Amino acid sequence: MKVRTIIHLDLDSFFVSVERLLNPDLNGKPVIVGSLSRRGVVASCSYEARKFGIHSAMPSLQAHRLCPKAIFVSGSMKIYSQYSAMVTQIIAEASPVFEKASIDEHYIDISGMDRFYGSIKWATELRSRIIKETGLPITCGISINKTLAKMATNEAKPNGFLYVSEHDVYDFLGSLSIKKIPMIGSKSYEKFAAMKIKTIADLRKIPLNDMEKQFGKYGYIIGLKARGIDNRPVTPYWDPKSVSKERTFGEDISDSDQLRAMLIGLTEKTAFEMRRKNKLAGSVTVKIRYSDFDTRVLQKTIPFTNYDHVLIRIAEELFEKLYKKNAPVRLIGVRLANLSNHWGQLDLFEEIKSYGSLYQTMDHIKNKYGKSAILRAISMQQKDNRENY
Repeated sequence: MKVRTIIHLDLDSFFVSVERLLNPDLNGKPVIVGSLSRRGVVASCSYEARKFGIHSAMPSLQAHRLCPKAIFVSGSMKIYSQYSAMVTQIIAEASPVFEKASIDEHYIDISGMDRFYGSIKWATELRSRIIKETGLPITCGISINKTLAKMATNEAKPNGFLYVSEHDVYDFLGSLSIKKIPMIGSKSYEKFAAMKIKTIADLRKIPLNDMEKQFGKYGYIIGLKARGIDNRPVTPYWDPKSVSKERTFGEDISDSDQLRAMLIGLTEKTAFEMRRKNKLAGSVTVKIRYSDFDTRVLQKTIPFTNYDHVLIRIAEELFEKLYKKNAPVRLIGVRLANLSNHWGQLDLFEEIKSYGSLYQTMDHIKNKYGKSAILRAISMQQKDNRENY
């Protein structure tokens, strides 16, 4: 079985880190994000606060008793989401496949990229870029699957980096407490501790079948994780506030006309999907990934529209600025973002009525006979060689 290379990135004390960017006076102090009310809970806390035994989900009043000098900040999910989106955008621009697991953590699958980059070098450069462009501390773990990458991250915190190779998996896991395995909470730990099982090495001594008999499917999965086995894929991230399509080629393509035709076809299909959702786009992004995995992205803000001819014109314009002549390309994509429901925002200089009727007719045909039933001539040239999107 081919060995995978999975990266896990976790923003350290994310909410607190954002608050410190906004207010540097909080640096080095015990900070708690959460409401200091009777029913308030800790949403996030700094490492200085954790030294007092404070942790996320703890009642705020209890946290205050443990550390009376802690500074409580109410926080803003809107601002945290904005910073999270900044990090996600940086990862999206550089990564072949990534998954946004939560507001502050991502998985990236860079399997096969070692032909062009060392995985450690690539991950180090990405982490450095995130820190430089956002100002946020972030920890990175690399290993052969999602569980091991996440555990590596947890061992490297705060603001660190750890690589666990396939040859080091058993040694890395062996001495760790079973608490370190994702999915094992305090109650599960108590059950295992009663069985005199405290380390992952202890847990590995129990056959998988016995784990399943005693703990069901949960026990079997825990047994696999203790052995460093996790076959879950990195699930490609989809931004609900955008519509995008991209194509990875079986063989690299250097012909600019062929690439342009594929981009137009992708834009047509993306615009059609957007119209079906009654959306308008306020920005167009074109993405090109070259054979050496160098990825270039360019975005342009536009008057709100969902008309093919406008979006294609912008996509072609961005393509011309991005494309390196005769350079082999392995992936091309387009993303329509800043979506809006407000039809009244259409460009007043467009012939709205006539174009609206045209696109309604085109969409009716596509809905009835399929997305490829009616396409531009340049898109038709590539139709026979194209995958279904």
